[in-house]
Amino acid sequence: MSRLDQLVETVGTYQQLAAENYDRIRGLAEQIRGGLCDYIGMGEMTCVYLVPPAGPFEPKAYGDAAFSMPPRGFRALAPVSFGLAVRLTRGNDWLRVTLECRKSGETFIVQIEDGAEYEFSLPLSFESQLPFYDHIYSHILNWFTDQIERYRNGEYGSRVIGFDFADDTGPQDV
Repeated sequence: MSRLDQLVETVGTYQQLAAENYDRIRGLAEQIRGGLCDYIGMGEMTCVYLVPPAGPFEPKAYGDAAFSMPPRGFRALAPVSFGLAVRLTRGNDWLRVTLECRKSGETFIVQIEDGAEYEFSLPLSFESQLPFYDHIYSHILNWFTDQIERYRNGEYGSRVIGFDFADDTGPQDV
């Protein structure tokens, strides 16, 4: 086997694994989006979208653009990030929670930006994900509760958690 043949074969295997990694993480992200929306329970209203992990966003389905890695072409074997736009009101007020997902053995580790890590085994069930949904929900709720207390105590204005908000006036960084 020539060096070129060996390189081409090795890179082919690498790309097959990169495609597998992306497809698995994308499927996991879709399950998290749907499960979190069911967990929040806003009835017929869409309450969670997959959005880009950084930059401006609107509350809509972004498809391929919601992920830090493209679905096709040469891809790295690396963690994949995505954002969850979560509805805050019955109106059109949203925030983005950024997640990073990576494979470790036969499990996937999902980390909330600057937060806790969770391990998932495939296939997922809604029940196995409940502690994760509890954490995301508490993460968001506690941020607002903390801000209310800071305001009441005269110490508001902290930008510690790094949520991004989107509403009728466009994206706003917090």
